[in-house]
Amino acid sequence: MREETPHILAVDDDARLRNLLRRFLMENGFRVSVAADAAAARAHLQNLVFDLIVLDVMMPGENGVELTRSLRVESQVPILLLTAMGEGSDRIAGLESGADDYLTKPFEPRELVLRIRTILRRSTQPLPPAPEPMPAGEITFGEFRFDPVRNMLWRGEEPVRLTESEGALLAVFAASPGTVFSREDLAEGEGAATESSGNARTIDVQITRLRRKIEPDPKFPRFLQTVRGRGYVLRPDS
Repeated sequence: MREETPHILAVDDDARLRNLLRRFLMENGFRVSVAADAAAARAHLQNLVFDLIVLDVMMPGENGVELTRSLRVESQVPILLLTAMGEGSDRIAGLESGADDYLTKPFEPRELVLRIRTILRRSTQPLPPAPEPMPAGEITFGEFRFDPVRNMLWRGEEPVRLTESEGALLAVFAASPGTVFSREDLAEGEGAATESSGNARTIDVQITRLRRKIEPDPKFPRFLQTVRGRGYVLRPDS
């Protein structure tokens, strides 16, 4: 059973930053373990349960993006990537690997704590019970039903956890099924917040992650389809 105090694993090859992270996070009420590289992080993960991993991208050997991609095969532990590379393509690569958020160095320590708490709030919310008869405003597609008011998705009787940005994105489509939205509409004009930036290209990453949760075959989407040259559209069953 998870203890009340969240346990954070901070992974960074810079000993000075690693110690600063440990001290600052402990001062803000977290339990903290540290690791200098991916191998040490894996050793911790074999023996302990963590609520979140703060992971440096640029490490010797297996880097943070590679470790995130590997961990996602078997674990959904939230991951916040830290990196000195702030280009949009770098943020997108981090999100594509399965990270929950991305923070560029140098960063304000208080922002790091706020981002950690936001991710933990999302990941520790109790899963909702299976819904009763469909309330107004819900939409169904295939085995799924989505309530945009409560930001809840079910597959049959089983709840499916969405991140805040995935829920916001799905709510936009659910409000106007059959309507084609451009990437710019989704990123800026329709209130679908991206996890790390407002860059429209980040929408492609969010669409890919959402398809993995709702499509029988994400490579050949049945519901959340691409309209070449225009954007994306949700096509629920008739």
